[in-house]
Amino acid sequence: MTSRAHILKAIRENLGQAPSPELPPVPVVWPTTSATPSELCKRFVEELRAVHGEPIVVQSCDDAAAHLRELANAAGWHQALVLDRPLAREVVAKADLGWETTLVPDDPQPRDLAAFPVAIIQANYLLADTGSCVVVCGRAGERISCYLPPTCVVVAEASRLREHMPAVWNELVKRAENPDCRGEFVIITGPSRTADIEKILILGVHGPKRLIVLVVG
Repeated sequence: MTSRAHILKAIRENLGQAPSPELPPVPVVWPTTSATPSELCKRFVEELRAVHGEPIVVQSCDDAAAHLRELANAAGWHQALVLDRPLAREVVAKADLGWETTLVPDDPQPRDLAAFPVAIIQANYLLADTGSCVVVCGRAGERISCYLPPTCVVVAEASRLREHMPAVWNELVKRAENPDCRGEFVIITGPSRTADIEKILILGVHGPKRLIVLVVG
């Protein structure tokens, strides 16, 4: 047997036999406090307003639908792109907008979605310390809907409020470590902004110009 054959035989015999390395503990970046739900909501509202977002806190899905109807009438929307998730569908259905709503397709051409003035999406988590919305996007269409329409309306239950990213990290890891899980996590913190052009702040260049978050419950 040649030296090459010996080496390949040793590799075949030893592949997969080593135990999986034990993962180190997740370091504490920011400690988690015992903030109450009302305190988390207040902090989220303050932080979102600081980055030019528009938070609206409501008690029920019916209230959220009423606000969505008022927003649509004020802005003159005549069609909407809707993320196919329970709360988003329910709010849109109860709003009874009277015009076209389209569920986000799995893998659309971006130009096909360019005509929609607003996207209505559902967040998986709300981060109080930065006023951010975390959206788990399993398909390309879900990701595009967060960026392309000039207005993004996010709906989320108040129970999805978390203090900061470390407080939600373990929940995200459980999903990310699933080999059958595809996609990405999109973190939305206010409307799109850039100051690249002579240090003048411009909204809506790389994403939605307007961000509205309906916190339900």
